Amino acid sequence: MASFSQNGFSGNHGPAPSGAGPAGLSGRAAVVLPVLRGDDSARAPAARLEEARGLAEAIDLDVVFTEILNLPRPRPATLIGEGAAERLKSRIEDDGIAVVVVDGRLSPVQQRNLELAWKCKVIDRTGLILEIFGERARTREGAMQVELAALTYQRSRLVRSWTHLERQRGGFGFLGGPGETQIEADRRQIDTRIIRIKAELGDVKRTRGLHRKARGRVPFPVVALVGYTNAGKSSLFNRLTRADVTAKDMLFATLDPTMRAVELPSSRGIILSDTVGFVSDLPTDLVVAFRATLEEVLAADIVIHVRDISHGDSEAQKADVEDVLADLGLDAVSDGTMIEALNKIDLLVPDDRAALTARTARDGSAVALSARTGEGVDDLLSLLDTRLSARRRVFHYALGPNEGAAIAWLYDHGEVMDRTDDEAGTAHLTVGLDPEDAARFESRRP
Repeated sequence: MASFSQNGFSGNHGPAPSGAGPAGLSGRAAVVLPVLRGDDSARAPAARLEEARGLAEAIDLDVVFTEILNLPRPRPATLIGEGAAERLKSRIEDDGIAVVVVDGRLSPVQQRNLELAWKCKVIDRTGLILEIFGERARTREGAMQVELAALTYQRSRLVRSWTHLERQRGGFGFLGGPGETQIEADRRQIDTRIIRIKAELGDVKRTRGLHRKARGRVPFPVVALVGYTNAGKSSLFNRLTRADVTAKDMLFATLDPTMRAVELPSSRGIILSDTVGFVSDLPTDLVVAFRATLEEVLAADIVIHVRDISHGDSEAQKADVEDVLADLGLDAVSDGTMIEALNKIDLLVPDDRAALTARTARDGSAVALSARTGEGVDDLLSLLDTRLSARRRVFHYALGPNEGAAIAWLYDHGEVMDRTDDEAGTAHLTVGLDPEDAARFESRRP
């Protein structure tokens, strides 16, 4: 009977067979991209395949070969046709492939049938992304969020073995060995664990709400970095904050959110938040599970969308990020709270770089920059200053002689436009303040 462990699930199984991935396997893999006739994806198949390869390599799979499969229609039993399945079987055997990544969505039956046909592990895009997230999570909250998404995904796949929930060394064991098949018992245990995690994440959400309320008493607007995975968010975060957040040329190098204070050119302070990267076809369950973390984005005063402008699919990546933000209830594009940071201009040819820099200088909502070299970063800070200043409103306050601390606070955090002191010692101030700062000031006064 499988049992729960502190980090996830474990069962009474023997050693896992050699193969690939974080569930105790490290071997050879193949990546296959099925493209259905009439597919209207904004991305070229070659670019999609390259991204899938990067996802596989992010969990140390040794990708031996990749292939695009053009399909006239999906087959209910295996997704791909018998001829293609048989041809791939020969190559899988010849190359000693232990894991095949199918960059698409497989039903539990299709996944099982392909594993039986190819005699190796098969994992679809959703399972692969969950596996990466399971390995990257560092905080207790992050681990719970990934586990919830993995459990929800796995619950529908109990036609397969329990082993998919093993966690031998990170990840969630989607690539593991043989396991038990007590489907009903497993389903009950999964349901129990899901209920428990949801309750714990509810506590996390309430705690985050309290933290945001506490930050509301601190006069710092929140600026959140979002963007497609590997767009350079963490590199820009490090550049702006002089921090040392993990920043690698690797998909999903950052998972758990990080926050730091930053001072703008006007000496205004902000809180900068680095968040998990987005990706096309992000599993719905994972978006839901990470809602508590992504609420930092929803609560932000300004959202900086970091884009890899040197990437061939930069526009499609932009659309994917905006779609996820819209699913979360954030329409930052229409309400004017988003700034685009067009990153990696150091990788552009000189003419393209000059044209982009000139265009963004006229735009007012985008900045061309390089987080690696620092070029354009000062322009981004200046734009943040301008955006935040534009939100200021004029307020009038009458403060008594015993309210020196409140007067000092207004001088520190607003723009005192006029001051008149009457004979009683009351200071009549006309002050420019952000609406949030005005609310903070009012909350501080008796």
